[in-house]
Amino acid sequence: MDYISNTAQDREEMLQTIGVSSIKELFKAIPDGFRLKQDMDLPEGLSEMELLKLVKEKAEKNTSLSDCISFLGAGAYDHYLPSIIDHLISRSEYYTAYTPYQAELSQGTLQAIYEYQSMICELTGMDAANASLLDGGSALGEAVLMASRITRKQKVFISQAVHPAYREVARTYGSGSSLEFIEATLAGTATDYEKLKTMIDEDVGAVVVQYPNFFGTIEELDKIQEVVSDFKRTLLIVVANPIALGILKPPSEFDADIVVGEGQVLGNSISYGGPYLGYMAVRKKYLRQMPGRIVGATADAEGKRGYVMTLQTREQHIRRGKATSNICTKEALNALAATVYMAVMGRAGIKELAKQSVKKAHYLADGISSLRGYQIINQGNFFHEFLFSSPLPAAELKQRLRKRGIIAGLDLSRMASPLKGLLVCVTEKRTKEEIDKYLNVLEEVNPDA
Repeated sequence: MDYISNTAQDREEMLQTIGVSSIKELFKAIPDGFRLKQDMDLPEGLSEMELLKLVKEKAEKNTSLSDCISFLGAGAYDHYLPSIIDHLISRSEYYTAYTPYQAELSQGTLQAIYEYQSMICELTGMDAANASLLDGGSALGEAVLMASRITRKQKVFISQAVHPAYREVARTYGSGSSLEFIEATLAGTATDYEKLKTMIDEDVGAVVVQYPNFFGTIEELDKIQEVVSDFKRTLLIVVANPIALGILKPPSEFDADIVVGEGQVLGNSISYGGPYLGYMAVRKKYLRQMPGRIVGATADAEGKRGYVMTLQTREQHIRRGKATSNICTKEALNALAATVYMAVMGRAGIKELAKQSVKKAHYLADGISSLRGYQIINQGNFFHEFLFSSPLPAAELKQRLRKRGIIAGLDLSRMASPLKGLLVCVTEKRTKEEIDKYLNVLEEVNPDA
């Protein structure tokens, strides 16, 4: 039976009540190209016992990171998660919390959000951060809309070195506001800032770059900022890996206006792709244009420190015409995990983690460079991720290494990327033995050896 067992008569009565003649008319607002043209080919229903058996069989086809050595990155990274994170976020006062509307009953949750915002500001060097967003891609989508509201301009320059999925999400977000996206081309594996000079004009509301970028290359933000600074009403949006900010200059030092990114690296597991959290930090003057929620610290009538929802810039709370975004969800539990992680690691811990990732990635890259037929495409200038070409097609190389218990990286032919090859990531979790195994297998499968 259907989940909601409406009879044909029930449906007919409901349609008549709302003044619609058919289901087809009810959904006419959906463009024809997105409508299913045939009945769904669904199997017969199963009993609970049969369903559990089927789900177990399907789950066993997945490969866990505990079953292999992973060199896969591309936006989701395999970092060590201190056990204290799960211990704290599993406390009932945290994992059952939704939205802390009643401040007097939600001081623990509100303080955690406040601390999260403060730590994100420390990492990025920005003035204010919100209470988190859905993920890195949606954070960028909100950022381009925010930039358009501030500048009242429709053109957005976005580098081809920004994560392809993020670019697509940004376009989707911007389509409703008729934003025009122009891709800034590459010089090697970085944004071509010389070409950017010739393309940017007064009608551009925002320039978007990633730091380090999708290929792992560390963009020269000083040169990009120099180009953008000539246009006073153009905002610089930086998509930044928060772990990399442990050793790289923060985006604030390059006059970034909005900084966004994926917070999965801050104490959240890969979890087959989610849930994650997006972070956003901005200059103080743009605070009221930032989407989502912001928690502030205050004092009560007795002078005791307390925490409250300071801004909630969505239409549920303020007049629709003044709302910045209708985004309702912040990833509260994921943001709490990030808060615990940053508190436990501290400034020195994140810096050490970033250093280890860099050293191990460069050790692997140096090893690959010494193998005949292999070539590192972004030589030297990368954080913990790099791109290389091989004598074998990337898809075949991945398959061969997978048989040896190694996830070799991401084949860029699967992505809307201007560059091709295998994108490899090394975090602090990879040991010298694991990296050496990767190199040995590359040599073994090399047809040019």
